Amino acid sequence: MKWLNDFISLAFPRICVCCGNALWKNEEILCRLCEYHLPLTHFHTEADNPVTRLFWGRVQVEHAASFLYFNKGSKVQRMIHQLKYKGRQDIGRYLGHQYGCELAETASYKQPELIIPVPLHQKKEKQRGYNQSELFALGLSEVMKIPVGKKLLVRKKATATQTRKARFERFRNVNAVFTIPNPEPLNGKHVLLVDDVITTGATVEACALLLTAIPGCKVSVASIAVARV
Repeated sequence: MKWLNDFISLAFPRICVCCGNALWKNEEILCRLCEYHLPLTHFHTEADNPVTRLFWGRVQVEHAASFLYFNKGSKVQRMIHQLKYKGRQDIGRYLGHQYGCELAETASYKQPELIIPVPLHQKKEKQRGYNQSELFALGLSEVMKIPVGKKLLVRKKATATQTRKARFERFRNVNAVFTIPNPEPLNGKHVLLVDDVITTGATVEACALLLTAIPGCKVSVASIAVARV
């Protein structure tokens, strides 16, 4: 068996998704060096942080935070690119596990009762084979012991890419594209709404506006990364 495992490792080497170097047996997804140098935000420890401020005066959000900083050309961008476009579903759950360990120890993030991922349009999800935000949500769920509410929030039509759009354009692009077919299970719930990368917050804002319109529904937010501003 050891010989077989060694042969598989030679034929299909396990490499770090950030730097491309070979992983040691006790490493997963990232090598120890890249894991050590992840640009952590620690925003979940701050009530007043840059992610929370994105929603001020726009939608009531109880708490908001992101795990990592996102910069163009960075290792984080490379990692998320592999998650979204290269079929590396394991990255989503891994990041969910990592951030879940942080959030589970934070008092404000012990309040949510349900995790809801920002949905993809069914056509895009079928093409990709999965929703990267849902994978992140599942990783969070496994650590935080909070169930994931699938299909409670639905994207009813596809939208144009958000790249290079200003905040208002982004909001207009996603406004009215989401729906909640059956709001009853969300009555009085505190929801943790999760996304992959937050840039202007327009997509999360559009989803949160729908959720907070349900009687007694509160929303907190968590994402894999947030773009530096």
